Amino acid sequence: MLRYERKYLVPNHLLGELRSRVLGFVREDLYATANGNGLPQYTVRSIYFDTPDLVNYHEKHAGLLHRRKLRVRGYTHSNDNEFVILEIKRKIGNRIKKHRAPVAYSNLETLLQTGYLEKYLEHEHAPNPDQLIDDAKRFFFHYKLKPYLSTTLVAYEREAYHGKINAGTRITFDKNIRSRNYPAINELFSEENLRYLFKSHFILEIKYFENRMPGWLKTIVNDFKLRHEALSKYTIGFDVNKTFAHY
Repeated sequence: MLRYERKYLVPNHLLGELRSRVLGFVREDLYATANGNGLPQYTVRSIYFDTPDLVNYHEKHAGLLHRRKLRVRGYTHSNDNEFVILEIKRKIGNRIKKHRAPVAYSNLETLLQTGYLEKYLEHEHAPNPDQLIDDAKRFFFHYKLKPYLSTTLVAYEREAYHGKINAGTRITFDKNIRSRNYPAINELFSEENLRYLFKSHFILEIKYFENRMPGWLKTIVNDFKLRHEALSKYTIGFDVNKTFAHY
């Protein structure tokens, strides 16, 4: 299902006040675990894949309205016996669509090496398994993906909420965003040599399915004078590190 996704770069000093304004309209994300501060927060870790000539990276910088990227995503911590998520994120005009399915972390490198999606993806747990497999096959064959095409590792702490009135609305505060280029597949959960994308900002993401942003959210955005920006953690993370990167 297509949804809108709006991103805003917000100074850290506004986090407390912004959270206070939002809390009356939201509930905590059901999958988030409260940390020591009592916040519904968890760590997101993603490895993004691209071609040797960085087609996805350049498509983003060129502002193409229709593009897609592939990433593997894990949460907080993991081991070889647990699952991570293979995800294809597609941008269609000004909306987003995702196809995703779990894969055992121990099978991830083999899946990327062989492209045997039916064998290694737990696609029976995916919302649209046939569509996911078809799209992933096209992606794999078109870009000739291999494990060594892992381009950027991005990690951050995500504080997550859902709207009470608008159940399909999701609000997240993505903090301490950090990255490293050209990670190995087994480094998805590594914290070594990560560089911060922003010194004093976090990213507010607002996601919703309706044609218009909920009125209460629009009011908050306007009151804080936030500006919608085309923020890509992948491309910004790559740029932060690219002077140190090599194949």
